[in-house]
Amino acid sequence: MTKQTFHLVSLGCSKNTVDSDSMAQLLSREGYRFVEDPAKASVLIVNTCGFIGPAKDESYRVLGELAKAKRKNQTLIAAGCLTQRYGVEVAKRVPGIDAIIGTRRWMDIAQVVSDARKGKHPEPIYHLPDAPTVGTDERDAMRVSVTGPSAYLKIADGCRRPCAFCAIPLIKGTAVSRPVESIVREARTLRDNGVRELILIAQDSTDYGHDLGMKDGLATMLEQLTDSVPDMDWIRIMYAYPGYVTDRLIEVMATRKQILPYLDIPLQHAHPKTLYRMKRPSNMEWVYKTLGKMRANIKDLAIRTTFIVGYPGETEEEFQALYDFVEEMRFDRAGAFQFSFEPETTSAPLGDPVPAEVKQERHDRLMELQQNISLQVNQTYVGKTLDVLVEGFDNGISVGRSYRDAPEVDGYVIVEGKAEVGDIVPARITGAFAYDLTGSLAEQPGLIKL
Repeated sequence: MTKQTFHLVSLGCSKNTVDSDSMAQLLSREGYRFVEDPAKASVLIVNTCGFIGPAKDESYRVLGELAKAKRKNQTLIAAGCLTQRYGVEVAKRVPGIDAIIGTRRWMDIAQVVSDARKGKHPEPIYHLPDAPTVGTDERDAMRVSVTGPSAYLKIADGCRRPCAFCAIPLIKGTAVSRPVESIVREARTLRDNGVRELILIAQDSTDYGHDLGMKDGLATMLEQLTDSVPDMDWIRIMYAYPGYVTDRLIEVMATRKQILPYLDIPLQHAHPKTLYRMKRPSNMEWVYKTLGKMRANIKDLAIRTTFIVGYPGETEEEFQALYDFVEEMRFDRAGAFQFSFEPETTSAPLGDPVPAEVKQERHDRLMELQQNISLQVNQTYVGKTLDVLVEGFDNGISVGRSYRDAPEVDGYVIVEGKAEVGDIVPARITGAFAYDLTGSLAEQPGLIKL
């Protein structure tokens, strides 16, 4: 073990992964070297998730395992969402933590590591400022995470939406957007390094630019981005908020060929009363109208969404409305989560009255329905040609994703034949499953050929 090595565990969502990779950049700049084996690291860092109960449990487990195995000359840093929300409690539950840093000044990681390594501390060092600052210190580190030919690029952090079930505003603070020029600069760097797919992420991408005084900020930023980096092959938008998919955003998505006809728009429920209790947009007429407008104007649009079942007060009638909505709308992709009680959120006074077995039964029913829908939708692509971004090759089979597939959450296209990782190749679709497609290499490229 050398003095300047670190081992970093990143838990939770892709936004956390971006923060983890950014912290790693800063430590590398200070002369630290990443090592896979925690036993060989002088500094151990866990970027925790604190969004829901199971994520908290995993964070405590990983911290506990590293703390238990920690050697005398190692330093353990707890970072991220769990520590931002429960800093002192985390230190009490996991003896052996040397420093705690939250989500709002992760860019100070090198200084925190330096301070924590200076002798013994009777108490952990706490670095938990309240002010969200993702849009400042823009030259400290790129806000990106690269995996093969794809990269997540964070355009904003925090959230100002009032969703009753969500602890993100408590953890991240209000929404803070990054300057357009910073996003463009990092997109250029990624392109120069061979990235083919740029995935734009935020807690709420459609709120981008509001704090910067921009009107229709996401659409404006996308126009500048596509003008400035015209040779980025794919640009994917994640985490749109219902009610803020504007006509101009639809137009930009429809007319800028780099922007994939794919949108992740978590709707959470379909019954107005449930949505009202969730403090979510509850105008289902808008939902039908906007989804219809999107599908009419954005050719071959793929929509991903997510729902919560078992929210406090959800009746069988309300769940049935959600079930019927999913059956009617036939989303390309849809995920469902069982409600997880979160203290301090505005839903906390409602408690968690829906029995666990009811939540599970509703979750299973909804996902069985969506699996059938996904299979039927996938079957419509048999005989068509899709462009596939190749991510791996083994035993004569190439594996990649089409425009319909975001990494980590969607499916794959499994292609007979060899293609280089990072290539975008046309594949003739020959088979369909609930989540994945199969195909063979085609001769001519094209996003979709009927």
